[in-house]
Amino acid sequence: MASNGMSRYEPATPCYVVDAGLIENNLKVLREVMEHTGACILLAQKAFSMYALYPLIGQYLCGATASGLYEARLCAEEMSKPLKACGRKIESHIFSPGYREEDFQEILEYCDHIVFNSWRQVEKFGVRARDAGKSIGLRINPECSTQEGHAIYDPCAPGSRLGVTRECFAQGAKELLQMLDGLHFHTLCEQDSDALEKTLNAVEDRFGQYLPGMKWINFGGGHHITRAGYDIPRLERCIRRMREKYGLKVYLEPGEAVALNAGFLVSSVLEVQGSNAILDTSAACHMPDVLEMPYRPPLQDSGLPGEKPFTYRLGGPTCLAGDVIGEYSFDAPLKEGDRLVFEDMAIYSMVKNNTFNGMPLPDIVLRDKDGKYRIVRRFGYEDFKMRL
Repeated sequence: MASNGMSRYEPATPCYVVDAGLIENNLKVLREVMEHTGACILLAQKAFSMYALYPLIGQYLCGATASGLYEARLCAEEMSKPLKACGRKIESHIFSPGYREEDFQEILEYCDHIVFNSWRQVEKFGVRARDAGKSIGLRINPECSTQEGHAIYDPCAPGSRLGVTRECFAQGAKELLQMLDGLHFHTLCEQDSDALEKTLNAVEDRFGQYLPGMKWINFGGGHHITRAGYDIPRLERCIRRMREKYGLKVYLEPGEAVALNAGFLVSSVLEVQGSNAILDTSAACHMPDVLEMPYRPPLQDSGLPGEKPFTYRLGGPTCLAGDVIGEYSFDAPLKEGDRLVFEDMAIYSMVKNNTFNGMPLPDIVLRDKDGKYRIVRRFGYEDFKMRL
């Protein structure tokens, strides 16, 4: 097996292997940002919800943020309660474009901060949240796109349903505005802090008059803080700008940055058909962002097409013609039984995988800081059947 945290472990495939040591390296970077700036950084569970590592994450970060009831409950059960027993307070935040009446009372039990997506949602649920002692926020849309080529991930695209524009914000009733403790925006996707700085300029331009009356501001997620070359000093200047100019507590909600380059998807070659290699790993089922983004995941000991002597198109075993991971080249011909290790597979993999075609879900394996491996979860037929 290749290096980079994989050692010589030979698991049954397919499986996700997450390296706790690499996770902790990312957490140390994030903690330094908090120590330098006074900001609070939260895990965005939508990107990484491997709760076996929640106690570790909670030792470094301020808590987690949820996109719905189930994530909020997961944080409460697997991060908040265990660390509370050790005397550590964990914050739990939530944002949803629309809350369900039947979920809301339970959400109040789990979450400290509740961010709404519209004045109507504030009107419908705000009083209950306030009376329960929760901190209330409203998501804003600064109408400042900083992304290119990925409209599906751009909350500032025309017609976006995410966040309140300046025009809509000004229409909010005075009594609803007085309920707000903070403003939340999330406009980035795998971006550097120059995009954040540009977005903050737009936030001040469109919503600056409201900031002095707030207690906090949430920069959302999409910050690739732990990526090599990320401009951390600029990020820290952005945080200090909001703290010093408006007296605001600053929150960030990275998901990818917590688990970036800390996970692997190990697969086996089932068959070689000319220039096609069929794997027991499916892009559609096990790494859906490959098709959704789309992108070409890094693969250990491989090169670009034509870079090495033998080039193959790697695909999964489903009936979907487009279940293709990408084209890679190798030093030697691939053969049945060869192990391939895809990198950066902790994020948006376990949280998004599926059992299309009755595909088995990969095992989840943890490599601890001592280099020992253990299977955290193994899936079978019942996991496929119970979804139907």
